[in-house]
Amino acid sequence: MATPNHTSPSHSLFILLGIPGLEDQHTWISLPFLLSYLVAVLGNSLLVFIIMTERSLHEPMYFFLCMLGVADLILSTTTVPKALAIFWFHAGEISLDGCVTQIFFIHATFIAESGILLAMAFDRYVAICDPLRYTTVLSRAVIIRVGLAVVLRSFSVILPDVFLVKRLLFCHSNMLPHTYCEHMAVAKFACADIRVNVWYGLSVLLSTVVVDALLILVSYIFILNAVFQLPSRGALQKALGTCGSHLGVISMFYLPGIFTIIAQRFDRTAPHAHILLANFHLLFPPMVNPIIYGVKTKQIREQDLRLFLRKDV
Repeated sequence: MATPNHTSPSHSLFILLGIPGLEDQHTWISLPFLLSYLVAVLGNSLLVFIIMTERSLHEPMYFFLCMLGVADLILSTTTVPKALAIFWFHAGEISLDGCVTQIFFIHATFIAESGILLAMAFDRYVAICDPLRYTTVLSRAVIIRVGLAVVLRSFSVILPDVFLVKRLLFCHSNMLPHTYCEHMAVAKFACADIRVNVWYGLSVLLSTVVVDALLILVSYIFILNAVFQLPSRGALQKALGTCGSHLGVISMFYLPGIFTIIAQRFDRTAPHAHILLANFHLLFPPMVNPIIYGVKTKQIREQDLRLFLRKDV
């Protein structure tokens, strides 16, 4: 039996088209992209700077928040500048290696953020359910190990994506209707069997993000049970306020992703709606995370005010 022979060479250059169907609106669409990117970069940079320079914030919760801020900076910078280049200059060209690099950093950072949110949930669990052992359980050494574990997990599960995409032959169109390279969005344009890509991508999602979300849910069941048993009303409000910031960040991280996955399962959804939802999923959390913690966390809010007042003087 003859084996299929693809006479067309595999593409090594792709063209990102931006948001299909809304090309004439790209200039206007770029404005919220630019605004969200500026807020994300300035907010997260300020957050990381304050936590690293202020010794009173050198506590487990703030170290995890610093990790989240760094991850948000990487996620935003990996996607938004290229999208703006497409919107403003029609500069959608990207090499296969560049595309694979973007896939790696987007997915690895996303999984790292999920792991950091799980670590933050564990931090709140220990602080509220076992406060006497808080500094013992979450020592500096433990925090460093947790950070390394989060990075190693995200890199190790996403690294195979690089090889799964690189092995594919792209002998059809090299026009990608998207603002960034996403694993399955790119794999769909291959002229080879992509079942391995599909199943591996699903297994990674289930074994990392879904498991993290379930563990966070379980931890908050214990946390809320402990919180509502606190005898003091002041302690109850303080605990709910601290947990409220974290729950807000968790909601901003997981809910857009759930809506994106649901929307992708319905073929009736317009193509531009898919792309806008996918971008919202990557743009919104990095923008609102520093705002949520800056407003809701008293210690960070006070340091923000001190920093700006010092500049005024």
